[in-house]
Amino acid sequence: MQGSNRANQPSPPVKKYKPALRKVARRTPNQRWLWLVFGLVGVAMISATAGALLAVTMASTPLMQRKLSAEEAAVFSKGTISTSSTNLQLPELTRPVNILVLGVKVLTSDISDDHPDRTRLGYDALVNSFDGLTDTMLMLRFDPATKRVVLLSIPRDTRLPIPGYGTEKINAANKLGGPALTARTTSELLNGVGVDRYVTLNVQGVQALIDALGGVTVHVPKDMKYRDDSQHFYVNLRAGKQHLNGEQALQLLRFRYDENGDLGRIQRQQMVIRALSEQALNPATVARLPKILSIIQSHIDTNLSVEELVALTGFAAQIKRSDMQMLIVPGRFSEQGEYDASYWLPDENRIAAMMAQYFDIGYQSSSPLSPHQLRISIQDSTRQRNAAQLLENKLRSAGYSNILVDLPYTESLSTTRIIAQQGDRASAETVQRSLGFGEVRIEGTGSLDSDVTIQLGRDAFQGNSQVTQPPAQNVN
Repeated sequence: MQGSNRANQPSPPVKKYKPALRKVARRTPNQRWLWLVFGLVGVAMISATAGALLAVTMASTPLMQRKLSAEEAAVFSKGTISTSSTNLQLPELTRPVNILVLGVKVLTSDISDDHPDRTRLGYDALVNSFDGLTDTMLMLRFDPATKRVVLLSIPRDTRLPIPGYGTEKINAANKLGGPALTARTTSELLNGVGVDRYVTLNVQGVQALIDALGGVTVHVPKDMKYRDDSQHFYVNLRAGKQHLNGEQALQLLRFRYDENGDLGRIQRQQMVIRALSEQALNPATVARLPKILSIIQSHIDTNLSVEELVALTGFAAQIKRSDMQMLIVPGRFSEQGEYDASYWLPDENRIAAMMAQYFDIGYQSSSPLSPHQLRISIQDSTRQRNAAQLLENKLRSAGYSNILVDLPYTESLSTTRIIAQQGDRASAETVQRSLGFGEVRIEGTGSLDSDVTIQLGRDAFQGNSQVTQPPAQNVN
């Protein structure tokens, strides 16, 4: 999530908003388990054992902080998604489930121009609210049949029709009509996919959760500096693998002031999500539950019940890394002068193919692209002399011709990553077979213009690998 860019935002009809600071109703004991929601974003935030222990307090009442009208509630599937818990057994998913996750950042100026904190502080302060523009949008699919979790990132600047409001950026839907309008808009973008439930969390909740988890270890891809005095938002991060606290992690998650803009921010979000999902399975996480519970509960709104949360989290905790697949809605940046603002323009054909393959919407052939069609990008992390050129030669000898040697990958990798950037697993696996090494990943962290990005690791020069070091030069 990142600071709002009001200059680039459309001018939709504006509702009259309630005061930013509102009294929150006293919560039931069930709502103490709201920390589990971010486990949906982190994909495996706690072990199944801990989930089973929590089952004794479960209820079927949704854990909502916002009220939906009957018409709004009807947007979401009412079907059962999990079994009831008995004998302290962890509830289980009964069918594939699609969860819309919305991350919001609301400032005092977004709610009320005369908010007392804004007058007192002299800048746009963050407000614990769920009613603003969405900085982050994810569609998560939990599928017990395939035993996979799919995470689809939706760029906040995606240009599309919002029902009843005309063509806007998709991040305006939550401010205009809450989670129900956002779900309708997202469904129309994604070929009619059903939305079973929603989860909304705000910036303060993300920071508090990461602190409660003891921080996160992640590779910062480059030096990042940014200053926004109007919001008191400052970024000052050095490149390299490091352990970040909540505030530092939020700087990494919100930063978008480089050549890739919001798409680069999405890539960093996916990096943090994967790091959190792997780290949170550590037994030390369980010891931090009291702190997690006390901090996070006020920063989440969802129409999931506790039972459903536990079922989703227990399922996600059992997913292998290779079965966690992260995608980005296909499209392109608008060109300068094409529109009156900067947009992400969705590609309908590629969206249809992605939804068929990963969300079971429509039909999609699994045949890989031919070698001359496939766009391959090479990012060398080994620092070995001529490594990228050697790999390019090997690929060309295998029939691949559309190859780009990209900038080096800044993190040193032991295992080569063969990334299906556009979700084309079949083509990525074909490249892997041609190379004879590396692991296939379905995620959006490679070169944005590629079909497959190869982040070259040290395994390319070990064992039976056929990518070899160039001969040492003789010195006379």
